[in-house]
Amino acid sequence: MASIVERRKKTGPPTYQVKWRQDGSWQTENFGGDQGQTQADQFRSLVEAHGNRWPYGWVKGHGFVEPETHPSDVDLVTWAHRYADGLTGIDERTRQDYKRDIDRHFAGLLTTREDGTEERAGGLVHTPAGGGPSIPATVCNVTEDDIKAWVRGQEQGIPHPVKDGEWLRRKASPKSIANRHGLLFCIFQAAVDVASPLRGDNPCAKTSLPRTDDGIEEEMCFLEHDEYARIVGCMREFDENAADLCDFLVGTGLRWGEASALQARDVSLSRRTINIQRAWKRRGDAATFELGPPKTRKARRTLALSESQAEMLRRHLRGKQPEDFVFRGGMGSAWRHSNFYHRKWQRAVEEAIKRGLTKRPRLHDLRHTHVAWLIASNIPLPAIQARLGHESITTTVDRYGHLVRALDGEIAAAVEAAMGAPAPRTLRQVL
Repeated sequence: MASIVERRKKTGPPTYQVKWRQDGSWQTENFGGDQGQTQADQFRSLVEAHGNRWPYGWVKGHGFVEPETHPSDVDLVTWAHRYADGLTGIDERTRQDYKRDIDRHFAGLLTTREDGTEERAGGLVHTPAGGGPSIPATVCNVTEDDIKAWVRGQEQGIPHPVKDGEWLRRKASPKSIANRHGLLFCIFQAAVDVASPLRGDNPCAKTSLPRTDDGIEEEMCFLEHDEYARIVGCMREFDENAADLCDFLVGTGLRWGEASALQARDVSLSRRTINIQRAWKRRGDAATFELGPPKTRKARRTLALSESQAEMLRRHLRGKQPEDFVFRGGMGSAWRHSNFYHRKWQRAVEEAIKRGLTKRPRLHDLRHTHVAWLIASNIPLPAIQARLGHESITTTVDRYGHLVRALDGEIAAAVEAAMGAPAPRTLRQVL
């Protein structure tokens, strides 16, 4: 708590000194003149409101002084939008995703408080080092501490300011936090690298982020052969063609956007291969789709087919033109994920659960299941990387490396053989 000490003079009005402890040291500010006591009372209230710290913007002996700003300083959200608009080599959907994250996670959410006032919550703000209320973030004023506080806010979530037990923003996953932090890093780096730098350092450079490997196993659902057979068996009871598409997904590990974009010209029955050349992409409006290149450069790939897969594709290719889609919905057009999921996949899964299935897999889990089956058959991870179209082996190892347990026996046997083998003759002679 701050206190006021009256110091009388021989002549003239007394001086009123406001005194408080901040970070273990005594701080004081003096007020004199006819309004000295009133001013001291007001200042003491400001100090206490700021947690017994100097009020932001107050300069000792001078009062509130406007802080100096960089002549080129700009609002962070404005700069971030400018950065996103200037990016090249990305599709419009990715640009819109970046701008959505800027508005939601950098600017914060607009919420109404109990007194009816509106404020932004959960965004990136600047908190002065000496304490005081937070102010809007600009390109120049954000510090490492501000970034850390922003990350912590996402880790912990934001409770609703009015409704008890509800969240204004739920806790974010480590992967989501890492993605948003990566975008923010690039935005600040652009401010550092511009011809006339707006700042000298990147405040995101030293941030310690949550581990992104936590919870990966829980996010993915791996099906045993009999579990998958139960689901696809239920599907065959009402749609044979939809079941064929599921067999193709789990048997190739293709992404939905790749499998549903496969055209007749991409299939070679004589060589028993398929070429992945295109995939469905969301347009900038987030509601419609268009054909575009696969997700990564290495996603353009050729996959070998089994004899049964080739035979299944032979049936689906009868009477089709080169540009016709191999798998089509009831109206003859390519399947949309939402339609297939709700009308076919979800229906089959719910029926399988009634018959004893204990899992509720997503459609994308067929890709994960494909990998699990390959690993169980001792297929090396580099071969799996090439089949999945991962740009880096690191992606494959990070997501599926924990499944590589089938080789434990072989590894243990190899170590045992090496440790139990007799020493070379020359070494025995030396000993």
